[in-house]
Amino acid sequence: MKLFTLVLLAVSVSFTQVHAQRVIADCSVSYAISAEDGSADKDVTESLKASTKNVYIKGNDSRTDLVSPTFTQSLIYNKSTGSAVILREFGNNRFMTKLDNARWKEENKKYDGMTVILSAETKTILGYECKKALMQLKDGAVFTLYYATAIIPSVKEFEYQFKDIPGFVLEFESQEAEGKKIRYTASKINLSPVQASRFDIPVSGYRILN
Repeated sequence: MKLFTLVLLAVSVSFTQVHAQRVIADCSVSYAISAEDGSADKDVTESLKASTKNVYIKGNDSRTDLVSPTFTQSLIYNKSTGSAVILREFGNNRFMTKLDNARWKEENKKYDGMTVILSAETKTILGYECKKALMQLKDGAVFTLYYATAIIPSVKEFEYQFKDIPGFVLEFESQEAEGKKIRYTASKINLSPVQASRFDIPVSGYRILN
């Protein structure tokens, strides 16, 4: 009987190890963007199609670059301090906003008290099995997302609304109260080391905004 119990225990441990979630602490992810606009604004839809979102993670640092035909926005977040820096470029105009931990949480307070429903529904994205989740904000906005269960980013708080999702979000769709839907879908994952210089904060060339 003891031998049988030990065998079961060994099988259980082996199964857990095989299916253990891997923490990704060095990677870059590219997302394609699409939109469905309730107002049928063709210009907005086309602009979003021509835009890209790239996420870089290294240890406790993350950077998100959103590049569109008319502007560029970068969010550099440090998990150790809970602080963030937002860089915006409009043509030749460059602006920088620095947020300490308190201000970062204040900027994201709209996500406080949201309802999260985890579903058993799955789909495969870039070879990863992803589970579905629904999030509803207090203002009525709804997020539909799919997260890879096998991997999880070492930094989650930069996507503040997803910080409690138990996996790596590879697709999400936001539906605003007025009906506009914007979808981000991972199109490429690169697990090669990211250069530390990507997370450097510029010391000049930007106008500081409060």
